[in-house]
Amino acid sequence: MRCAGFADEVSVDIDQQISALRALGWPGIEMRLVGKGWHFDDATDAEFEAIREKLERAGIQIVAYGSQIANWSRKISGSFEVDVAELRQIMPRMQKTGTQIVRIMSYPNDGRPARDWRAEVVRRLRELSRMAEANGIILGHENCNGWAGQGPEATLACLAEVGSPALKLIFDTGNPVTYGQDAWAYYQAVREHIVHVHIKDYVKDASAPGGYRAVFPGQGGGRVRDIVADLKRTGYDGWYSMEPHILSVVHEGRDASGDEVRAREVFLQYGKTFEDLYHHAAA
Repeated sequence: MRCAGFADEVSVDIDQQISALRALGWPGIEMRLVGKGWHFDDATDAEFEAIREKLERAGIQIVAYGSQIANWSRKISGSFEVDVAELRQIMPRMQKTGTQIVRIMSYPNDGRPARDWRAEVVRRLRELSRMAEANGIILGHENCNGWAGQGPEATLACLAEVGSPALKLIFDTGNPVTYGQDAWAYYQAVREHIVHVHIKDYVKDASAPGGYRAVFPGQGGGRVRDIVADLKRTGYDGWYSMEPHILSVVHEGRDASGDEVRAREVFLQYGKTFEDLYHHAAA
């Protein structure tokens, strides 16, 4: 079991992120926010070095860069050069931190006909994949916002049409629930392409934003226990990265500022709940 987490859900302060991971005894972090509205990928070289050195002293490895590339904030109508520039900036940093995976998505639509949306997504991901392949890194497409996140058929079509060994999958256990998809069926369809796993879980709740409420792993419709058991059985050796979304939800503009004590408690409880689930999931 290799556990990591989006510790910016504890705090946007990197010292507090490190503290929470050390409390769990976990050696991995997935990087995202490192300040109020400040993404790790946007750090200057000096800022990057300061953060890298803190993590290195703490014995914490960056297991993935939770980038902004093609994500929920970057629609298909936006400038592709923004993503090219971000990838170009972080690739040497990934090599320096020994990180192979950068999380991407596949551009939410912005009114284009479905065929045009698909074609432009594939064109962009082919170019990004060529860059990644030349630099020995993996673009991990998360089953989230964008054309390839619409379901397993779109995900597999994207992999086939891009046709690059540098494009693999990050499977998020909670996302299918909030998109009205079957988490187990989705997972089974794409299992062979998964290189990284995000742990989230949700239940339907009409009073919650979007009609779904985040819960602890194994308590919702994400089939977390079944998926973990199958990953164990089939020899998955990648990381499990916690993304609770219980108090902090980055894409909704909510972070832990002002409630960091509670956010830390939730994150630690979430991690321990997953550890217990993992050890009791049948292999």
